[in-house]
Amino acid sequence: MEFSQSHRVEMISMAVALVAIVGGTAYYYYVTKKPKGCLDPENFKEFKLVKRTQLSHNVATFRFDLPTPKSVLGLPIGQHISCRGKDSLGEEVVKPYTPTTLDTDVGYFELVVKMYPQGRMSHHFREIREGDYMAVKGPKGRFKYQPNQVRALGMIAGGTGITPMFQVCVSKGFRVFL
Repeated sequence: MEFSQSHRVEMISMAVALVAIVGGTAYYYYVTKKPKGCLDPENFKEFKLVKRTQLSHNVATFRFDLPTPKSVLGLPIGQHISCRGKDSLGEEVVKPYTPTTLDTDVGYFELVVKMYPQGRMSHHFREIREGDYMAVKGPKGRFKYQPNQVRALGMIAGGTGITPMFQVCVSKGFRVFL
């Protein structure tokens, strides 16, 4: 009887340990797992424009819905997407843009676009309305930002270089000193 009781306690202890290991592993996997992004680097996918906010006479923010409210774009910090549209002659135009949102912004992504009078893609952004779709593919680019890779990082940016630097500045764990 003594052997049976100690054997039983040992089996219960092993079962509890096994459940704790499996549960801990599953929890770690669930917490650290990154959601799969919506982008395809080879093929254009359509995203619906849900909000257009005019910021100035030639600058606007464009918010596009992702397939589900929990979807992420899947764009690494500092990289960009290719957007496809039509110019004033109806010809296809493809131009790179860097979203101002990160993958911590779920369910949508935003572009801040300056529209130039003679800009071919600017025409498309002037004409697109809420409910219309934009063809997008990516990610594109070679810049790879790794948080905490360096102690300090100096940035000088202008024009189209501002948005990738903005992404780095608002990313998790980055401290800005002016």
